[in-house]
Amino acid sequence: MGGIIAWIVLGLIAGAIAKAIYPGHQGGGFLATTGLGIVGAFVGGYLGQVLLGKSTGAAIGALTIPSIAFAVVGAIIVLFVWGLLTQRAV
Repeated sequence: MGGIIAWIVLGLIAGAIAKAIYPGHQGGGFLATTGLGIVGAFVGGYLGQVLLGKSTGAAIGALTIPSIAFAVVGAIIVLFVWGLLTQRAV
């Protein structure tokens, strides 16, 4: 149960930071932001594992600075791809 809560908190933090950093207007409320952050955490964790050759902590939902950073990068990538798919990219 604690892992699920950690994923939700990590997703909320990463999604909110990514939406604040990414230029333009992105719609969506609390659930969209959290979902974006959770998907971004998966993407960021995977990228961190590929680039660094080790787990960054994002893969297990740890609430550490590196895992949040990789989750935010992943969420920004997800925002960009979503914008391309919906033709709202800046």
